[in-house]
Amino acid sequence: MRWIRFTAEGRTAYGILEGDRIAEVAGDPFRGHEATSRWHDLAAVKIEVPVIPPTFYCAGLNYVDHVKEGAAKRGEVPNIPTKPDMGYRAANALIAHGETIVIPADATEKVHYEGELVAVVGKKAKHLTEENALDCLLGWTIGNDVSERTWQKADRTFWRSKNTDTFKPMGPWIETDFNLDAAETIVRLNGNITTRFHTNHMLFGVAKFMATMTRNVTLYPGDIIWWGTDGSSPDLRHGDVVDIEITGLGHLTNPVIREGA
Repeated sequence: MRWIRFTAEGRTAYGILEGDRIAEVAGDPFRGHEATSRWHDLAAVKIEVPVIPPTFYCAGLNYVDHVKEGAAKRGEVPNIPTKPDMGYRAANALIAHGETIVIPADATEKVHYEGELVAVVGKKAKHLTEENALDCLLGWTIGNDVSERTWQKADRTFWRSKNTDTFKPMGPWIETDFNLDAAETIVRLNGNITTRFHTNHMLFGVAKFMATMTRNVTLYPGDIIWWGTDGSSPDLRHGDVVDIEITGLGHLTNPVIREGA
């Protein structure tokens, strides 16, 4: 099942995507919903961010090749993490499929993009085990982690390097039926593949991460967890288009502009 959040006829609602048609519901997939008689053509609606999360979690450095490539660029010995650590991002940075990534006028040329798998929590959870961790999930979507690398080195908290407005595209919908083991992440810039990797080739898997983090934090419906990326990406420029494909989930596509360009 694909849950989609959309705006049509001046209203924002949830619906179930069936082919190119949306069956609108009253309510949402987190607190309950009922069917309605309203249908919409996918091409006729504005796709919105699939959820505005209560808490936005992120798993950094969760793919070994990504750690190694970053260290090689810096001329350092790679420091492979020995335990799963969770970070946080800001919901203000979220934009939907098709919306524009805006590079601030004072940003440097070192603005990068990364394709990431995103888990969407469906029910409250604490003290999960690796065996039952995925039971609390509603489904999965796609994220694009945009970062200004010069700011990332300069700012102690990553507040602007990671959380500038528009720096976290996410969508286009939430897929409940997803085979993580079979999935591949394919990242394209202007139609050319820049990164390709097996989505589940993680240093610490989804279940281990969730079991670890819920020893201390409670997950709530609508929370999102981004799972990191592999490989590396070239610099983003004004006029670029980034497309993140995760097989079984679809495509997240966003154009890029620079302020004042």
